[in-house]
Amino acid sequence: MENKDIKNKGNEAAQVGVKRVYEEWAPEDGTRVLVDRLWPRGLKKEDVRLDEWAKSVTPSAELREWYHERMDERYEEFRARYEAELTAPEPARALDRLRELARSGRPLTLLTAAKRLGRTHADLLAGLVAAP
Repeated sequence: MENKDIKNKGNEAAQVGVKRVYEEWAPEDGTRVLVDRLWPRGLKKEDVRLDEWAKSVTPSAELREWYHERMDERYEEFRARYEAELTAPEPARALDRLRELARSGRPLTLLTAAKRLGRTHADLLAGLVAAP
């Protein structure tokens, strides 16, 4: 799991991580939030240890499809467009909720079905949640 440190209310470092939803639960995951709009293929809801499902922080279908056409070429533009989408009222509230969870003192793990971590919306979210 990739982690980013942030400061919580007590000024202690908190962790925000990104993990594939298909990976096993671990105690160090802390609060687990699915950040994909669609339920991951092949998983039953009762088999996933999940605290919340934050559908409204996901990229729009149009942006996601555009990005997936040429992921390697479009990452920076995707980042800018996605961050702009997150300023709309509903996504902004959901992002604030993730920040609240991250500052609670427990680790926060953002779960995604993406195959390649590192250049996904979940990775961008982790950075935004961790930002002061």
